[in-house]
Amino acid sequence: MYSPDTTKYLIHLTLQTEGVVDKPDVVGAIFGQTEGLLGEDLDLRDLQRTGRVGRIDVQITTKRGETKGEILISSSLDRAETALLASSLETIDRVGPCTAHVMVDRIEDIRVTKRRRIVERAKEILLENFDEGSINSDELLDEVREAIRIEKLEYLGEERVHAGPHVMASDAIIIVEGRADVTNLLRHGIKNAVAVEGTNIPQIIIDLCTQKTATTLLDGDRGGDL
Repeated sequence: MYSPDTTKYLIHLTLQTEGVVDKPDVVGAIFGQTEGLLGEDLDLRDLQRTGRVGRIDVQITTKRGETKGEILISSSLDRAETALLASSLETIDRVGPCTAHVMVDRIEDIRVTKRRRIVERAKEILLENFDEGSINSDELLDEVREAIRIEKLEYLGEERVHAGPHVMASDAIIIVEGRADVTNLLRHGIKNAVAVEGTNIPQIIIDLCTQKTATTLLDGDRGGDL
């Protein structure tokens, strides 16, 4: 239904029609009633042709003269574009000759789902494939979580200073001396630290200090004084 290599999100929509319709009717309504709605850059046919949106999967059942079901559409667009596309699908009010109601149920982040599987598999591998005697599963999970936190270390500015993943989005930052300090704070869930990494303050940190509330946590040695 979707390519796990490129898909970021999976749009889940519910469908209800006041009458009996078939899958081709639903797909036709999706293309027909969203055409030109969001402009050329987000035209559904073009998005599908260029691989940024996957094929439309429709699962419906008919009972007592009504059709209900689910529509799934995979997206490799960013969050805002995916949300806009999902919202446009709610404007569909007819499928074939029938009045229809389409609502966004949820937007699944495929990468989050994949990360959960990775963590679970990592736990299994650590438990089953390492001969280290008695192993505590909670300790193993902590190891995996710590590895994920450290993996989120980012680089900022031309100087490529080490920083936590929330530095740019946060209203406040914590200025520390080096990469190890940023990593230690990440281990404790603090994600808005950035490292000076030397006695010359990088321009990116100067810029951040003019835009955000800054707190310094420096060592009490000569390097910290400088």
